[in-house]
Amino acid sequence: MSIDQSTSLEIICPDCTAVNRVPRAKLGDRPICGKCRKRLVDGEPIIGSDSNFSRFIQRSDLPVVVDFWARWCGPCVQFAPVFSAAAADMATRALFLKLDTEANPATAARFQIRSIPTLMVFHRGAELARLSGALPPAQFRQWLDQQLPAAT
Repeated sequence: MSIDQSTSLEIICPDCTAVNRVPRAKLGDRPICGKCRKRLVDGEPIIGSDSNFSRFIQRSDLPVVVDFWARWCGPCVQFAPVFSAAAADMATRALFLKLDTEANPATAARFQIRSIPTLMVFHRGAELARLSGALPPAQFRQWLDQQLPAAT
């Protein structure tokens, strides 16, 4: 599939949650937020909360990959480096957001998170995929490669 590199995308700033327009071709050029001047695409997972979650999944033109997790969950803690590595490797293809279900119970309840880790992919507000359980790096990358093309 050919992607039009001239189109602009709406990207949500991970720091101030301002909406920024960025040409698709410039995503790899380390764009900065027009409001707070922080980097928009830095390859780090974004920390989600009850207050900012909807803004990221509703307004981002990039797909949003979410890791619903908790600090006390062993598999969640073991999966964290896998998620972080994918965020770094795929920073121009998707936003990666982590949501602590214990600290953000309203969002966890809204999406009926019953087991953790639960991974979800959203695009423009729509849930595209859901998977319960941690995956090894190669399988997680394969799952993402299957889910993300549908969102671009």
